[in-house]
Amino acid sequence: MALSNVTRASVGLRSERGPVLLAVMLGNGLVAIDSTILATAVPAVVSDLGGFTQFPWLFSVYLLAQAVSVPIYAKLADLYGRKPMLLFGIGLFVLGSLLCGLAWGMGALITFRALQGLGAGAVQPIGLTVIGDIYSIQERAKVQGYLASVWAISAIVGPTLGGVFSDYLSWRWIFFVNLPLGIATAWMLWRRFDERVERRQHRIDHAGALLLAGGGVLLMLALLEGGVRWPWSSATSVVLFSGAAVLLVGFVLVERRAAEPILPLWVFRHRVLGSAMSASLIVGVLVMGLSSYVPLYAQAVLGHGAVVAGFALAGMTLGWPLAASSAGRLLLTIGPRSTMMLGGATTAAGAALLLTVGEDSSFLHLAAPCFVMGLGFGLVASPAVIAAQSAVTWQQRGVATGSTMFARSMGSAIGVAVFGAVANGMVASRLDGRAGDLQHVTPQVLEPAIGAVFLTSAVVALSLVAISAVMARRITEPVTDE
Repeated sequence: MALSNVTRASVGLRSERGPVLLAVMLGNGLVAIDSTILATAVPAVVSDLGGFTQFPWLFSVYLLAQAVSVPIYAKLADLYGRKPMLLFGIGLFVLGSLLCGLAWGMGALITFRALQGLGAGAVQPIGLTVIGDIYSIQERAKVQGYLASVWAISAIVGPTLGGVFSDYLSWRWIFFVNLPLGIATAWMLWRRFDERVERRQHRIDHAGALLLAGGGVLLMLALLEGGVRWPWSSATSVVLFSGAAVLLVGFVLVERRAAEPILPLWVFRHRVLGSAMSASLIVGVLVMGLSSYVPLYAQAVLGHGAVVAGFALAGMTLGWPLAASSAGRLLLTIGPRSTMMLGGATTAAGAALLLTVGEDSSFLHLAAPCFVMGLGFGLVASPAVIAAQSAVTWQQRGVATGSTMFARSMGSAIGVAVFGAVANGMVASRLDGRAGDLQHVTPQVLEPAIGAVFLTSAVVALSLVAISAVMARRITEPVTDE
């Protein structure tokens, strides 16, 4: 066996779990806020550093670096323990934040955002894995609600903080504020989180890690920027998708023979993990559809301001933690399959309600379906993670958690591509094939285009019910030789 099984007693006494949970929540909050905090500070950043055409990369490169590093960190956490990898990720995130605050140009800021993303790739999945280690399945179900609330709060706090720092201090404080918070997180983990891991020689799957990272970068780059910076049919898209396919096929071949594969292929054949990953991917797709097009609909079609548009989307961020806080109890009562199927049905119902929104609809008419879909996401995402963690032993829990997080990130990238293609195609058809500048597209053109996105979301939401039906009816934690 690669590692000794780590019992709950060996990763912290009961009285110490509170500070560890707080540290994990704080770390997740930092990562979540940094994915949105720059949105309202872009004008200030561009005014200071220039590079208006490059600023979208501030978001894309962060997402790219975070997504492709998640499965690598997850495997290393299973090999060497959670604590060293989590502290390494926090350290990298803090270093990236410091350098971002000191950036002298847009190119440097983009580079340091990538460094931030590489650190963030460790913080969220390993933090969730730590929760799986120190809490029983019954306790974990409740704790997931706390973690979901962190992301909900961050979705609102992030853009607000970005605006405050830009208007009253400097956009650089967006990054400097991470330093004391990151250091405090690391200190709490260092002092309060203890684990005993059997030290032995490991054969690191360097080839698999490089192929997965390279293939993942090319695929996500093609999905995130295709149809935006270059046409889908362009040579650039063809080269990126072809390169990604070659590298990922090579990754599969290497993993089949690796002694300690970075992402074992058995996770795709495992009933519980396969269902959890598929559900997480669909949630990622749908969240991106709502996040991208609900605010745009509120502003461009309904005529509301940016703040009101943000509140429309906040319905989702409120519904998610509310449902997640009760999803654990449901999971223990009726099982993960029934809980996730209920979540899938709720998500589909919310997506159906979204189809009734029209150009004469009120703000509440737009916000209500987002709230219902948020409830559905909370009933799917949290049980999926709990089920994945509970279906494997300690040695596999990092990979199980990381694979679900990686699937959600890939879903977000796929959502950008699919919904962007749908919206752009409708706009082009309305303008007789002319691309058109979004600022000059009339509400009469945008309304059916975004409506097509909502219809696509409803179709995708239905798949959650089918995917959830594959999940095991009951989950029992595997027996270990503790």
